[in-house]
Amino acid sequence: MKARISVITLGVDSLEASLDFYRNGLGLPTEGIIGKEFEHGAVAFFDLQGGLKFAIFERSNIAVDAGIAQTGRSPTEFTIGHNVTSEAEVDAVMAQAISAGARLVKPAQDTFWGGYAGYFQDPDDHLWEVVFNPAFLPED
Repeated sequence: MKARISVITLGVDSLEASLDFYRNGLGLPTEGIIGKEFEHGAVAFFDLQGGLKFAIFERSNIAVDAGIAQTGRSPTEFTIGHNVTSEAEVDAVMAQAISAGARLVKPAQDTFWGGYAGYFQDPDDHLWEVVFNPAFLPED
């Protein structure tokens, strides 16, 4: 396997509500929901840097597609990190997420490792970390 990830898909409870949060609240670019003509196929893709795709797909449809039982939410399974270029940008992104309907988990603050970060949860409880890490500055 090559060290490459091309799509990250989050299971959501309501595709429409999550689309509104990510497109209208956070400003991520998307063509909207596609695949409605297929049973269990509706999905939305967002274009990220480097060709990475971010997708939202209803949890029940993931369970059907993978052939497994649907389980409950577990926000501590993984986090999604959004690295930015300054502490001020961390604060701005956190404020944008909260105004879009995210739940504040941990206000942005200095970290033990010398950075600055905060956490929020999206409407489906997925945990996002907005972080300024001088060792991993994004290429904008």
